[in-house]
Amino acid sequence: MAEFYNNRRKKICQMCAGRPIKYSDAVVMSKYVNEKGKILPRRMTGACAKHQRHIANQVKIARYMAILPYTK
Repeated sequence: MAEFYNNRRKKICQMCAGRPIKYSDAVVMSKYVNEKGKILPRRMTGACAKHQRHIANQVKIARYMAILPYTK
């Protein structure tokens, strides 16, 4: 049973690995919101706390600029 839990790989933060996100890139931003337009939590995105706050701010800017919809 212990082997099952050891096979899970920990998600690494994509921004810490060197892939910054910007509000103008709608394709990348859509990975961080679900089909209803809500921002995904850290356990789903794999982002660290610092970059999850950055993701949330960028999504909010993209919504304000009408790049991403508020709801779908």
